[in-house]
Amino acid sequence: MKKIEAIIRKSKFSEVKNALHEIGVNFFSYWDVTGLGNEKIGHVYRGISYSTSDIQRRYLSIVVNDDFEDITIKAILQSARTGEVGDGKIFVSDVNESYRIRTGEKGGETLK
Repeated sequence: MKKIEAIIRKSKFSEVKNALHEIGVNFFSYWDVTGLGNEKIGHVYRGISYSTSDIQRRYLSIVVNDDFEDITIKAILQSARTGEVGDGKIFVSDVNESYRIRTGEKGGETLK
């Protein structure tokens, strides 16, 4: 099993969620997060300068069976991309085991 963690623009969340549902990933967790980016230039709106170093993003945590890793990453890449700086990052790590609390089942079947 793989844990896929993605940090994306909040404005792209609906598109990413729909893309994940289309490929059969129907369960994942997400949080609103704030991060620091590389862009140090402030923006001015109506005479007020705003810092762009604090970036509002959405953090997704998805656990999938090994055979769903590539298709899940592809869905996120295609639906979250704008082509601009700050589109986000994807991190992949191994998951050794999973358990369904209700039944005590373990393994990849717990993800279905």
